[in-house]
Amino acid sequence: MTEAQRPLSPHLQIYKWQLTSVLSIGHRATGIALSVGTLFLVWWFIAAATSDSAFATAQSFFGSWLGLLLLLGWTLSFFFHLCNGIRHLCWDAGWGFDLRTTYASGWTVVAVSIALTLIAFIAGVMARA
Repeated sequence: MTEAQRPLSPHLQIYKWQLTSVLSIGHRATGIALSVGTLFLVWWFIAAATSDSAFATAQSFFGSWLGLLLLLGWTLSFFFHLCNGIRHLCWDAGWGFDLRTTYASGWTVVAVSIALTLIAFIAGVMARA
């Protein structure tokens, strides 16, 4: 086969997604989301330290539907990144490399992340009331 006829890497439209690759991409994406979300946290801290009106503005934003959606996404990103990081630490220790354990731990990361996010938001709503 000549170099011109050699196939290229699989294109995303024909690539079969795997849980491990999706979680790896998700881990990177949640790291970026946590970095951006930290800017909102810094804004909230600065507003709290500046004045009552600045804090009220920040609080009204985070209480809006957009603010709550961003907080939900940041919370989910935090718990996913945390759980997947623990999974990676287990891999660093040499545990969980067989295919069955890899998929079981991957789905566990997804389920625990969602559960912890729901628990945190329910606790937040109950504390707010």
